[in-house]
Amino acid sequence: MERCAWCLCNEKMIQYHDEEWGVPLHDDRKQFEFLMMEAMQCGLNWNMMIQKREIFRECFDGFDYQKVAGYTEADIQRIMETEGMIKSRRKIEAVIHNARCFMKIREEFGTFNNYLWGFSKGKTILYMRHQKGGVPARNGLSDAVSRDLKKRGFKYLGSVTVYSHLQACGIVNDHVEECFRYQEVMAGSQTVRKRRDKEA
Repeated sequence: MERCAWCLCNEKMIQYHDEEWGVPLHDDRKQFEFLMMEAMQCGLNWNMMIQKREIFRECFDGFDYQKVAGYTEADIQRIMETEGMIKSRRKIEAVIHNARCFMKIREEFGTFNNYLWGFSKGKTILYMRHQKGGVPARNGLSDAVSRDLKKRGFKYLGSVTVYSHLQACGIVNDHVEECFRYQEVMAGSQTVRKRRDKEA
C-alpha cells in the first residue's frame, strides 16, 4: 500500500496520515487542536507533536477552547510542570491567547469552521503539480488566512504554519497521487482544481 513518504518514520505518524491528515475537518474542537499543535510545532518537528499529542491533550483539557480561554497563571504553571510537555511559556501563553481569539471568531461567524472554510468556499483545493511532489511551504491562500488570523490577534500562525494546517484539515489535498488516501479524500469531498501559479 502506497503512502506519502513523510509519514513512514513510525506507527503513530502512519496512523495520523491514514486516519486524519487531509480529511476535510468540520469540527471546531478538532480544528483548535490541529491549529494549536501547529502553533506549538514552530521551530520543532511534526513527529514530536504527534508523539506528545496525549500530553498536549492532558495539559489543555482535550483542547476544549472554552476551558483553555479561561486559563489563569495557575494553569500555566501546571502545564509547565507537566512531564514531557514543551517547556515554552510563550507558546503555552499563545495557546491560551489564541483560544480567546478563536472564541471571538465563533461569535462572529457562528463556528470557526464557517470562517476557515469560507476561504475556499467550502471546497477542498487540489493544486496542480502538488501531487507530483511540488508542494510549497506556503502559498497565496495561506498568506491570506495567516494575514487575517494575525489581524484578529492570533500568535504563532505565520503563513508556513497555516499552510500546514490547511493540508491537515483537508482544505488543501496534498496527498501524492500514488498514496491510497489521495483518491479516498477526493471521493469524499467537493474538490476544485487550481493552478499553483495563479495564486496571488
